[in-house]
Amino acid sequence: MASKHAVLSASSAARWIACPPSARLNAAKPDASSEYAVQGTEAHRLCEYKLRKALGGKVRDPTKNLASYDTEMEECAEAYCQFVMEAVGQFRTASKDTLVLVEQRVNFSDFVLDGFGTADALIISGTTVCIVDYKHGKGIEVSADRNPQMMCYALGCIQMFDDLYDIDNVRMVIFQPRLGNISEFTISKADLLAWANETLVPAAKLAYAGEGEFCAGGTLSVLQGQGDVPQEGGIQSRPREV
Repeated sequence: MASKHAVLSASSAARWIACPPSARLNAAKPDASSEYAVQGTEAHRLCEYKLRKALGGKVRDPTKNLASYDTEMEECAEAYCQFVMEAVGQFRTASKDTLVLVEQRVNFSDFVLDGFGTADALIISGTTVCIVDYKHGKGIEVSADRNPQMMCYALGCIQMFDDLYDIDNVRMVIFQPRLGNISEFTISKADLLAWANETLVPAAKLAYAGEGEFCAGGTLSVLQGQGDVPQEGGIQSRPREV
C-alpha cells in the first residue's frame, strides 16, 4: 500500500481534469469512508486473492476477515477471476512472453506530478497492454470509453514498460458484475499520448497548483460513467490506492 495520498490520483482524474481546483480542495479534507467504500475495498481483496491463486501464487484466503463477504461478493470475484484468466489465456496463446501483474502500482509521473495509482490487473503481451479494472458499485454504470482513470493507468504502463515491450495499443476493460457491465475501449499509444499532452498535462499543472476555473455546476455531469461519483449513498473510493 502506498505511504501517502496522491493529490492527483488516477481514480479522481475525471474530477480534477474537469475542475482543476477541486484536487487541492479535496486534499485538504480529512479522510472519510463509507460502508460502500469498505465493501468495494473488501471485494477487491477477494478478487486479488482469487486471481493470484489462479495464476499459481501462494496466497491466503481473506474471506474470514471480510466483514462484507457474502454469496454475491463470492460470485462477483469468481466471475472477475474467470474473465481475466480467459483474457490471459488468449494473450498467452498469441505470445509466450505475456506478462501478468495483479494489483500493480503504476507510476505516470512523467505526465502528472507525483501521479500514481493501482491497476487491478495488467496483461502485457506483444504490442498490447490490457488493463482490467474491477468495479463493485451498482449505482452507476462505468464506461471504459476514454475513461481518464484507465488512461492514466495506460500512461503508467507506457512509462514503466515501453522500454521492454514495444507497446502500440492499450485495451481498457471495466468489469462491473453487479450491473452486468463489461465495457471495453482500445486506444493507440499515439492517440493516448496526444490526449495526455493536450488534455491531461495542462489540467494536472493547474490542479497541482490549485489554480484554474472552478466548475462546481458542471463537474458531476462530466463524471457520469467514470466511476468517481456517489455510489449507493457513499463516495466510491478505494482506500488501498491512497
